[in-house]
Amino acid sequence: MEVITIESQAFKDLEAKINMIAKFVTALQSKSEERPPEDGWVDSYEVCTFLKISSKTLQRLRAAGEITYSQIRGKNFYKISEIQRLMNEHIIRRPEEHLQDLIKNHQLYVEQRHAVKTDQ
Repeated sequence: MEVITIESQAFKDLEAKINMIAKFVTALQSKSEERPPEDGWVDSYEVCTFLKISSKTLQRLRAAGEITYSQIRGKNFYKISEIQRLMNEHIIRRPEEHLQDLIKNHQLYVEQRHAVKTDQ
């Protein structure tokens, strides 16, 4: 074991900086947990499953530029707020319950992922 000695003031300064970083990370974490579910991202499979639309319909919406999406490693993701906008504008005609099922499923998925991360 190696012992390192520093002045007490330098140690207090270092401790203060570490505490400041810890508070920042905690605040950032709580801010991300406070986001409304509409800010979540869902993939094509979830959209098709819960809105009961075909993947071809979703592809047509993308091709026509009616829906914004992000593509990561060949997989398309959509903001829940974007899906909600399409339903409000009657571009996708589905009952509100379908959207609520999508949001509920997304929240469950996020909670499960969060539980897995905290277990590790």
